[in-house]
Amino acid sequence: MASTNGSKSSTTTSKAKTTTPEKSQTRTVAETAVDIPVGAVLTVTDRVSELVEPFTGRGAAEKQLKSYRAEVRRRVKRTERRGTTARKRATTEARKTRNRVEREARKRQRTVETTIKRNRTELEERVRKAVDLLPV
Repeated sequence: MASTNGSKSSTTTSKAKTTTPEKSQTRTVAETAVDIPVGAVLTVTDRVSELVEPFTGRGAAEKQLKSYRAEVRRRVKRTERRGTTARKRATTEARKTRNRVEREARKRQRTVETTIKRNRTELEERVRKAVDLLPV
């Protein structure tokens, strides 16, 4: 029976080897499932501490608020400058477009007036010739 015990031992060992990677993988997944929320909580705690730290004393809070106000002023001025630049650029572009359209309209008007005048003169000449050919 010693040989049977020996074969049982090898069978048990082979089963342990096949289940070990599965247990290891399960363990890794379980650790990840725990580590992610814990890490998230620690990150949030750090961020909240960074936000609250400047407001621990009145002087520090006033200094931080002054810094925020200055930053807001800078951003507002920068935004205003960008708006001014965009408005001026749009106005200039609109003026250029208007001038170009007006110039084109005047050119077409002159062309039409010239054509009408030429055709009228030509028609009047033909009418005069036709009247001259009529028997009196």
